[in-house]
Amino acid sequence: MVRYFYEDIKFEFKNKLLNNRWLKFVAGSEVCTLGDVNIIFCSDNYLLDINMKYLQHDYFTDIITFDYREGDVLSGDLFISIDSVRDNAEFYGVEFSDELNRVIVHGLLHIIGYDDHTEDDQKQMRAKEDYYLSLRPVVCGTSK
Repeated sequence: MVRYFYEDIKFEFKNKLLNNRWLKFVAGSEVCTLGDVNIIFCSDNYLLDINMKYLQHDYFTDIITFDYREGDVLSGDLFISIDSVRDNAEFYGVEFSDELNRVIVHGLLHIIGYDDHTEDDQKQMRAKEDYYLSLRPVVCGTSK
């Protein structure tokens, strides 16, 4: 089950049911089951506090993933900075919703076991993101 929360920000995520269907598809495609995943939308400062407190990193980021996976059941918390997603969408010249979906699937891919520490890992992660983003309209039955 995917649940959505908001901390320290005014934002409402729409199309939760379609998003849940897509994330369930991603999990199944990776031979996993979607367990309890919490997506927490927050501000840059809220995520910076988490980054410093739990990871000892003193910098802004767009997502922090806490992995609670048990076997093939994917569970975890995805803390997503809406501020950083907006900035990145503008920087890369993409729609906010597309960048947000990329960040969400990025977090789920971390729980699945993909990493992005090396250049090769980053290429593999980006390829997986692109692949699942390309299938999102098909899975969700939307034109985009």
